[in-house]
Amino acid sequence: MAPQRPGPNRRDFMMSGTALLAAGRAARADAPLRFAHAYGEAVLPRPARRVVSLGYNTQDALLAIGVVPVGIRHWYGNYPDGVWPWAQPLLGDAKPVVMMGEVSMEVVAGLAPDLIVGIGSAISAEEYAVLSQIAPVLMQPEGVGTWAAAWQDTTRILGRATGREAEAEASISQTTERFAAARAAHPEWAGKSAVAAWCDGGQTGIFTGDDTRARFLTDLGFITPEAARDLVTQGGFYATLSPEDLSPLDADLLVWISASARATDIADLAMRQTLRAVRDGREIFADEVLSGALSFGSVLSLPYALDLIEPEIVLATDGDPGTVVPSARMAGLVK
Repeated sequence: MAPQRPGPNRRDFMMSGTALLAAGRAARADAPLRFAHAYGEAVLPRPARRVVSLGYNTQDALLAIGVVPVGIRHWYGNYPDGVWPWAQPLLGDAKPVVMMGEVSMEVVAGLAPDLIVGIGSAISAEEYAVLSQIAPVLMQPEGVGTWAAAWQDTTRILGRATGREAEAEASISQTTERFAAARAAHPEWAGKSAVAAWCDGGQTGIFTGDDTRARFLTDLGFITPEAARDLVTQGGFYATLSPEDLSPLDADLLVWISASARATDIADLAMRQTLRAVRDGREIFADEVLSGALSFGSVLSLPYALDLIEPEIVLATDGDPGTVVPSARMAGLVK
């Protein structure tokens, strides 16, 4: 009888298993990164290193995970390098190219990116097609509006695209925990109504639904008043009001997203005086920086905004009409 071939011992199994596991990891590491999104699919051969940020607020998420973009799309505000105060310390000595207005394909190409972030950029499908010839372009997830991508999703997508998933999760956890701490410290906010409003160019309106300013309030435990929920929205994130009927703004908390130059316009709204929120001293005036932080609605700007507004919410919702909210007084909303 022919001699039998010796079978593998336990150590052989362990070595082969370890080798297979290592090979599997190597294969996964070398596999392209795929991202399905609103305009199709972006495929990255490897985690990106040179990133152009075309989203109006996506520089924040990139900086939060330790990636300094080579190019940043300016939204508004007069701050160095298109980066607002809450993110400035993370910029270091870097000097990204700041792009103003419409996207210049030539400028983007000159930056030689290996990733272009189009989430929240409002670029068209035609612009996407041209940009995709320069580098892979990431857009918001399919079915999500241009301005409706959740800050958690944006941070996670960019973390994966740059090989910084751990940093992304750490940043998300820090911001999530900050909101949880505020809710725990103020259980009386739960179930109270709150709205974020604006007044500009003779029009007054309210931020609704998935807008970052509306979500900020619901993340603190507040609810949207029924009258505000029933409004017909424009662009999926705001609604305009008749100057003769501002009643949808009547809530336990009214936050004006504004700037010092428009404070008088708010104070002069004739029908504003009909609101219980005004008579009871439940208004907060968010100035340029606070409004910017709420409007950016990013993993970095939201905790910054919460630090600024938390003490004001406490005063505005204490149930005492005699309590003066400092921002409302400074803006001239309180005589």
